Amino acid sequence: QVQLVESGGGLVQAGGSLRLSCAASISGFTINAMGWYRQAPGKQRELVATISSGGTTNYADSVKGRFTISRDNAKNTEYLQMNSLKPEDTAVYYCNARVGVRLTNYWGQGTQVTVSS
Repeated sequence: QVQLVESGGGLVQAGGSLRLSCAASISGFTINAMGWYRQAPGKQRELVATISSGGTTNYADSVKGRFTISRDNAKNTEYLQMNSLKPEDTAVYYCNARVGVRLTNYWGQGTQVTVSS
């Protein structure tokens, strides 16, 4: 059983910062890659950033240089530091984890991030 719980969303003005956290409750499995995705109203869910178990990161072009993904393997927790936020970053942000040898996908419930202009 794997559960992902996000926290840290909210309302911020353009240019501000937010930090998202995602804590994984997991038993008997290994978390491989973790990531953050987002979905804005009327749009498809898109990748924001991923991080491997070894710490290799990957970012969407739209967030490079502004967002930083990190993880604490001992705590099964990942983070997304978001700086220089823009109104177009407004979306529901979802935590993702790929678990076990089959890399099964698990998703959090989502956390709303709203950036006002």
